[in-house]
Amino acid sequence: MLKKTYPYYLANQPQTSKTMMEVLDKYSGKVATRVAVPDDGATEKAIKSAVKAAGPMKDFRPWARQAVLQHCAKRFEERRDELAMALCVEAGKPIKDSAGEVTRLIETFRVAAEEAVRVNGETLNLELASRLDGYHGYTKRVPLGPVSFITPFNFPLNLVAHKVAPAIAAGCPFVLKPSEKTPIGALIIGEILAETDLPKGAFSVLTLDGKHATPLVEDERLKLLSFTGGQIGWDLKAKAGHKKVTLELGGNAACIIDADQKSRMDKVIERLIFGAFYQSGQSCISVQRIYAHASIYDELKKRLVEAVKALKAGDPKKKDVFLGPMIDDAAAERLEGWIKEAHKAGGKILCGGKRKGNMLEATLMENVPRDAKVNRMEAFGPFALLAPFKRMDDAIAMVNDSDFGLQAGIFTDSLDHAMRAWNGLEQGGVVVNDVPSFRVDNMPYGGVKLSGIGREGVRYAIEDMTEIRLMVMRER
Repeated sequence: MLKKTYPYYLANQPQTSKTMMEVLDKYSGKVATRVAVPDDGATEKAIKSAVKAAGPMKDFRPWARQAVLQHCAKRFEERRDELAMALCVEAGKPIKDSAGEVTRLIETFRVAAEEAVRVNGETLNLELASRLDGYHGYTKRVPLGPVSFITPFNFPLNLVAHKVAPAIAAGCPFVLKPSEKTPIGALIIGEILAETDLPKGAFSVLTLDGKHATPLVEDERLKLLSFTGGQIGWDLKAKAGHKKVTLELGGNAACIIDADQKSRMDKVIERLIFGAFYQSGQSCISVQRIYAHASIYDELKKRLVEAVKALKAGDPKKKDVFLGPMIDDAAAERLEGWIKEAHKAGGKILCGGKRKGNMLEATLMENVPRDAKVNRMEAFGPFALLAPFKRMDDAIAMVNDSDFGLQAGIFTDSLDHAMRAWNGLEQGGVVVNDVPSFRVDNMPYGGVKLSGIGREGVRYAIEDMTEIRLMVMRER
């Protein structure tokens, strides 16, 4: 059960407020709980506290950072059911998927705990010529200082974890703004962090709206902005001044099904269903475009349509429900409009396409025009399109015909085709024999083109939150 109210966190401490923000149960539409809204001075206090904490966090030893992260992982495990239900309610994510995200939250903190004690430098050979005899170089990584995070609604536990856990491992104090639509998970993380001996001011979790979050983007005292969300991220980057910026801004992920997959069709269908419709397609690497070889296209289409029609939609709290609601009516109405637009332009709806409130049916289309929004933009909902190809080079070109490039998938038994995809696809990552929706929390994750800049994944985020400091030593 959710608490009636939740505080925000300012400089490690819970804070109440006269102003409360309602958090809705995304399936019923009813108020599930309320969270305290920071006053106008809270953001400035949080930034000042983070600046003051920069020195103590730098001096907070790696073993102590590891202990904090291990404590968090232990407490998340103990509160697993509570975290899963909170996620199910505030995000509308089916309970099985919510439980899976809690598992990833725990894993991310455990990976960060391991990385906290191996933020290493290197020894450099500087004796490249006789004039350099006796010179030696050494590097180490030092924390950037105070950093800011802005996270989206779709993974309100694990996307928070991918910013918070590396920051602690790196020794960076932080100010976090979670999505107003799904703040509870971040606040529970804040509650558990408050149990630790992190230095005062090491963290703040502020339930701000976009207007009041402006200092997290523009304030020069913050040394890095890490933003996950939509294309507004590019505007934030332009306003961020001299600070380092990392952006993960979504995509319209594609998956190639090679001609040799006929005998593995059951597994391919299973993974495509997961990739396209898991948590109602509200994932940056949801399968949105499916390109199947012409020799297996008709069979794949027939079986995929049957599988999609069999998906159970409804109350995400029920264990047998696969498809829950989208985050709100506006999101579902937007995607419904894009589907209608593509249909009017000649696209064929194979199944789905109907909406009731924020419940949109799982939808498959074919013959979708190249310039249709559901082809060119990020659907971010339960939608996928199908199209055939004859040559692997054609399939690679079709995937690359996009302004996005986060991850792509290819099912193939051909090493040559796998390598051609890896070499030729303009993506941050290529997944072979699985959907692009696959992610493990220690791998580098990020995109090219409009999908963003920088990489997440604990070790890679730590690299972004630290800088290399060189020492040159000359022998006497």
